[in-house]
Amino acid sequence: MQYINDTLEGKHILITGGAGFIGSNLAMYFQEYHPKAKVVVFDCFRNEETFSNGNLKSLGHFKNLLGFNGEVIVGDINNKQDLERLEENRFDYIFHQAAISDTTISNQEIVLRSNVNAFKDLLQLCLKTHSKMIYASSAGVYGNTPAPNNIGSGEIPQNIYGFSKLMMDNLASKYAQSFPFLHIVGLRYFNVYGKNEFYKGKTASMILQLGLQALKSKKVRLFKMGEQKRDFVYIKDVIQANIKAMRAKKSGVYNVGSGEARSYNDIVASLREHLGDFEVEYFDNPYNFFQTHTQANIALTKEFLGYEPKFSLEDGIKDYVGQIQDIHLKGW
Repeated sequence: MQYINDTLEGKHILITGGAGFIGSNLAMYFQEYHPKAKVVVFDCFRNEETFSNGNLKSLGHFKNLLGFNGEVIVGDINNKQDLERLEENRFDYIFHQAAISDTTISNQEIVLRSNVNAFKDLLQLCLKTHSKMIYASSAGVYGNTPAPNNIGSGEIPQNIYGFSKLMMDNLASKYAQSFPFLHIVGLRYFNVYGKNEFYKGKTASMILQLGLQALKSKKVRLFKMGEQKRDFVYIKDVIQANIKAMRAKKSGVYNVGSGEARSYNDIVASLREHLGDFEVEYFDNPYNFFQTHTQANIALTKEFLGYEPKFSLEDGIKDYVGQIQDIHLKGW
């Protein structure tokens, strides 16, 4: 579905983290609906480096971009020389999706350097080139404060990832106030799921993880008792929000979710409709920072971005389950 009428002919678009989950979906969206735009993917791509928790440092994967006809630049947002290479393009739009998003990482320095310092460097690039900035924030800024989650209140993150995203939002606000000509829109993603998330590994959505568990062993595992509630938002709605942010009525930070809180048991019920019956094992939650209830207040997102979520949890799973089955059969 095309979300803006402008053809974007001749526009230069940069997507950092463009080989990742959301970034690659953005790249393929522009290729399908705005083929006359010049799209550049900037990503460090997967390597063998891991964090102390054993998870990969880089999640970008070339398979997410199979069929992409735009330009690919290999680079690290922490490397100023790599960022300097981007200046010559004079991008009209920058979609900043690159980040360390693993919430189980305890190395505060590396998360803040990658998420906050690099973001400031990109904002400086926007100052030089007058690029419009649309960047990924997170519902992690709300921590475990009571839902529904509202912009400007209850912003008490429980981990370094959520803190880094809050610092990005604060930085974006300062730049927008100091330089009114800049267009800076932050999107606080809630629990995103859908196509191209497989290479996120252990940080992929519970929809994918539970679906693959059910297909493999007819048994899934959930934290007791599966009634924790999250705002699960389908990738196609997230892409809608990004595209509409290009024409936002004003700079600011906006929640991007479905607007509804659903339980993990709801995921199980929906998956059973498509995959057949399977067992559920409940176990103790080992994480003290785990969010137990999130729900996006999307009133401002609707008002200033024209965002309207199209997919309920059931609709999203129905659209996605075919790829989950393919992943299981092909062993991606």
